[in-house]
Amino acid sequence: MTGAADADSPALTALARARELLDVPMREAVGRLAPPVRNVAAYHFGWVDADGTAGEAHRGKAIRGTLAVVSAEAVGAPASVGVPGALAVEFVHNFSLLHDDVMDGDTERRHRSTAWTVFGSSAAILAGDALLALAFETLLEVDPVRAQPAGRSLAAATHHLIVGQVGDLDFERRLDVTLDECLEMAAGKTASLMACSASIGAHLAAASADAVQALDVFGYEVGLAFQLVDDLLGIWGASASTGKPVGADLRARKNSLPVVAAMNSGTAAGAELRSLYGSGALNPEADDDAVARATALVDEAGGRAWAVDESKRRLERACEAIADADLDKPAAQLLIQIAQYVTARDH
Repeated sequence: MTGAADADSPALTALARARELLDVPMREAVGRLAPPVRNVAAYHFGWVDADGTAGEAHRGKAIRGTLAVVSAEAVGAPASVGVPGALAVEFVHNFSLLHDDVMDGDTERRHRSTAWTVFGSSAAILAGDALLALAFETLLEVDPVRAQPAGRSLAAATHHLIVGQVGDLDFERRLDVTLDECLEMAAGKTASLMACSASIGAHLAAASADAVQALDVFGYEVGLAFQLVDDLLGIWGASASTGKPVGADLRARKNSLPVVAAMNSGTAAGAELRSLYGSGALNPEADDDAVARATALVDEAGGRAWAVDESKRRLERACEAIADADLDKPAAQLLIQIAQYVTARDH
């Protein structure tokens, strides 16, 4: 997602605006944590270097926080109404990233060492736990009548996220994962929190049930489209774009959506890919030839084409969900532009 044409895009402007809205309150919230976990969280967010000095590392796009802010505007409320929800979903998202990096053994995120490699696994896990607590603490500062439905939505999304992660870990030991199982896992890990993000601002604005439902469906479908694109990047994305080594998902033998689609294609290439996954030839130290062969097999078996087509289909469904909803038209259009932007990454 680079290029001069992107510089003035409404989506980029919205993302930048949300990051600015969230920066101070997010730092203040993290600042309330006990020093040991506060330091790990601050490093993870890119605010400090490993030694605690102020840093300017890449801090993420705040996609979920942006959706939360714009969802408030989509039901006629000011952006400020969505800020507590935006903070909450960003804290839950980063809780999951800290834990995922430990569980997956990932050593690099956003072009620098992951928190657990710097501070240790236990410290990273506890920092993630602290961010999860902060998410709900943030909502408790809002009027209870508006905060309660937002909190229920966030709790449900967090539950689905955890169940999705359980499925992801279980898949690592299996070669018989079906495409439906993989889609269900992706729905839990990614789409559930994205759905919450796209509707939590509307909850906080006490919007109608129909408006909240339309935004929730929008976020869910965007989340699946986003995960499909992310999985494509995990195989074909350049390190400069992903912040991870090229072919990282294949080296980790991840049963990502394109891989599972390929393995279930009924093709010779799919069968060979399944065999390669089971042979042990793919691992973090695997030679480039093995990774290149696996990459070619996913493509040959149709996994890449299916994932590209499915991501487009999910994006279309997301746009349809809010096209006729009773929402502020400029804000609804901005949501669509954000969805198009975050699912148009190079793959």
